[in-house]
Amino acid sequence: MFQSRLPALAASAALLFAACGSDAAPPGAVLSDEAPGINPSFDLLQTSVSVDGDDFVFRSQVVADAGAQVPEAIGSLDQAPVWSYVWPTSLDSASVGFDSAQGILALAATAHPDFDDTPLYDENGDGDVSNDGAGWHAHWVVLVEAETCGGGLTVKDIPEGEAPTLPSTWPELPILIDSPDFAPIIGADSVELRVPRTDIGAPDDFNFDGVTSGLRVSTTPHDPLLCVEAVFDVASGDLSLPGTVDQ
Repeated sequence: MFQSRLPALAASAALLFAACGSDAAPPGAVLSDEAPGINPSFDLLQTSVSVDGDDFVFRSQVVADAGAQVPEAIGSLDQAPVWSYVWPTSLDSASVGFDSAQGILALAATAHPDFDDTPLYDENGDGDVSNDGAGWHAHWVVLVEAETCGGGLTVKDIPEGEAPTLPSTWPELPILIDSPDFAPIIGADSVELRVPRTDIGAPDDFNFDGVTSGLRVSTTPHDPLLCVEAVFDVASGDLSLPGTVDQ
């Protein structure tokens, strides 16, 4: 059901999938060309998922300065910006504790200085669990189409009165989002998230893609709460999830 939005996403990315390989790329990685006009911090070159012992390692390599930039605070939740490195997957949403077949299950590393949506954890170690949104942190999200969003997708809303199945670390927001305790590993040109294999109730042979994007919160009634406002880059160019897990 997402196919109608893929041409727009590809155009927003201004990038074609690179058919050539790379000696440094693990098997199954999605390779991308450097694209003039994309911020180097969000210009994807290589997106991969590998098995390392008991963990999956989700990794995005960019041109330069990974994670060095975060959005400026605006001082309110409404219209608050969110920047993200995202790994959309073919995993069923039930794999991490949502109801089945809810949309595209994606892992994301996000930063947003206007709010904190990881209420169980004190990522910056200052003793306050409510002021960590500006630092990079992890989420599982379920993405669905939304024509009203500039990037064509939104984190799926939970309509008032509904009580869907939710993960134990759901941050009590009315959207399909989870806030697990996965600390992003930021390198000079890469962002990694290590996910325990036991956290995903699925086989190791899922597919994935890479996306960098900007989202925006809207607290206006009937608007999606968390829209993908702009797609900076799509590793494959068309969100076709061509990546395979390196075993």
